Amino acid sequence: MIEYAIIGKFELVNKEQISSWVDFVLDEEGKELGEINYILCDDDYLLDINVKTLKHNTLTDIISFDYSLGNVLSGDIYVFYDRVRENADDLGNNFVDELHRVMIHGILHYCGYKDKSVDDKSLMRSKEDYYLSLRTF
Repeated sequence: MIEYAIIGKFELVNKEQISSWVDFVLDEEGKELGEINYILCDDDYLLDINVKTLKHNTLTDIISFDYSLGNVLSGDIYVFYDRVRENADDLGNNFVDELHRVMIHGILHYCGYKDKSVDDKSLMRSKEDYYLSLRTF
């Protein structure tokens, strides 16, 4: 099951299509859907989570908490739409594309992909691009 919560002034469209797309990605990766919660929040909420939970006083576009068991993927994925919007502007990307990239990025982490090394980042970006190209909405 995929659930969505919005904190702040934001509207997420195409929730059913996003859920189907995430389900497709999990199938492609040989994983099963457990419970995924997307929490879309503003910068104030982000900073609070980052400071209290991770002891970081910085801004980011995503924080994920993985509760997966084996191949059954579950977790809370916090997407910070202010950061996504800023990143999209900085990179000259469409906001919706950047939002979907960040949303699938969290899922790919749950699938085992990393992004710390140059090679890992390259593979992660390749997977993001591939799955973004397969969206039908």
